[in-house]
Amino acid sequence: MDTDQDYVTTPDDDTGETSGGTGGTAGVVLAFGRQLKLLRQRAGLEREGLGKLVGYSPSSIASFEQGRRIPTPAAIDKADEVLGAGGILAALKEEVAKAQYPVFFRDMAALEANAVGLYEYAVQVVPGLLQTDDYARAVLRMRRPVIDDDVIEQRVVGRLARQEIYARRPAPSLSFLIEEAVLHQLLGGRAVLRGQLEQILLLAHNRNVEVQIMPLGREDHAGLMGAFTMIDTAKGERLAYAEAQEDSRLYSDHVKVQELGSRYGILRAQALTPGESLAHIEGLLGET
Repeated sequence: MDTDQDYVTTPDDDTGETSGGTGGTAGVVLAFGRQLKLLRQRAGLEREGLGKLVGYSPSSIASFEQGRRIPTPAAIDKADEVLGAGGILAALKEEVAKAQYPVFFRDMAALEANAVGLYEYAVQVVPGLLQTDDYARAVLRMRRPVIDDDVIEQRVVGRLARQEIYARRPAPSLSFLIEEAVLHQLLGGRAVLRGQLEQILLLAHNRNVEVQIMPLGREDHAGLMGAFTMIDTAKGERLAYAEAQEDSRLYSDHVKVQELGSRYGILRAQALTPGESLAHIEGLLGET
């Protein structure tokens, strides 16, 4: 990747489809589903029979075939094997996996999955890497124009799949700096918020994870220009990512990246310490 220019990605719409309607995300998922159905029928299996072989219910197999749900890479490999597909399904695995994310986030998702360090400043919602499934679903239901339920479920699955980063070895360094106001929003209701606060506390006890809260009432605040994420790659590069209104920008320009890195450092100094932050979240739990 060149380091002397900016990279920009923008979506055509929130469903992640291209302007052609059946292209892009929808085209890949539908093509996979049709191939799966044809191979299943060729093998003389009903959906129930295939489901037993790959560990899914008949309704899930139907959702895969109809392009309403995205299977995991492991499920694709298993289906390829049991149906004797000879790699036909496995060849689509990478593209199908990308379809879990809206177009504007795909470059960032690929970087995130291989990053050695991530430093995220969040101002509106809890960072995706910390979200519970209920919280993620509630956030996606807030989108306007509204997203179809099937797309919401695909996005939830994709968001939770990103949390495999916690199982990576060697473990990447993860830092999350969250505005306190985010932790007071009752998105999805009080029970959803409580579960989300508990999830943050749980993940923050990983030794490679630090969570800091920017409390309300700070007189000095370096983050008024909005949310952003810093990414350290295995190649020793540092990049920055920011998104707003369904557009995203990936920065590789050294001056801009250095500016945002400096801003993140100032924000961390202005925020509560990790220990103070966890104590603050525990206090919020007592009020929820």
